[in-house]
Amino acid sequence: MNDLTFVSALLIGLAGGVHCVGMCGGIVGAFTYAVPKNSAMLPYTLAYNFGRVVSYIIAGSITGWAGYLFAHQINQGIIILQFVSGVFLFLLGLYIAGWWQGLSNIEKLGSKFWKLIRPWSKKLLPFKSPLHALPYGMIWGWLPCGLVYSVLTWSLASGSALQGAIIMAGFGLGTLPIMILMASGFDKIQQLIQTPKAKFFMGLLLMLFATNQLFQAISGSIQ
Repeated sequence: MNDLTFVSALLIGLAGGVHCVGMCGGIVGAFTYAVPKNSAMLPYTLAYNFGRVVSYIIAGSITGWAGYLFAHQINQGIIILQFVSGVFLFLLGLYIAGWWQGLSNIEKLGSKFWKLIRPWSKKLLPFKSPLHALPYGMIWGWLPCGLVYSVLTWSLASGSALQGAIIMAGFGLGTLPIMILMASGFDKIQQLIQTPKAKFFMGLLLMLFATNQLFQAISGSIQ
């Protein structure tokens, strides 16, 4: 894992903003109604998103630890995980570019767990203070999402709980700008990032990154 890991994850989060608009636009809209009237939206938005990123970090550390166990049990285990991660990230690029919609089926994997924890979020509504938005965000951080699952495969391939956490921290922070802009009512940003050209560009960037990941995995397997 090189020094650019965090930056790369951050850029993937930014590119994934295209998916966030479609996936979380409705959630953000409902979130605004939970904020007390005449209250500043920003503190609640920051608390919610901080909680969401914390959940990503926890998930990243768990998958990174699982990758560590796999790599020490299977010959060339880390190479296998890197290859799987590259495939998922490439599929993510296709999905964001609008060329393949199969990633939505992967989101069903976490639906059972999500049904168990989602009712807890309702107990926090309406928000009494920004602090109430923090655990709310932590719960919604586990929302089934093909984008998150794809990046989690990269955390898995890191073979380290720490590196897995770093990857998901970078990714989570990368998603912040579009999430905050959506909560702030910047509709023009949402319209811009949903254009076919924007989707193509973001998807292409992810596919190029995934191709590099696959190349590294294949190179490592033949050394």
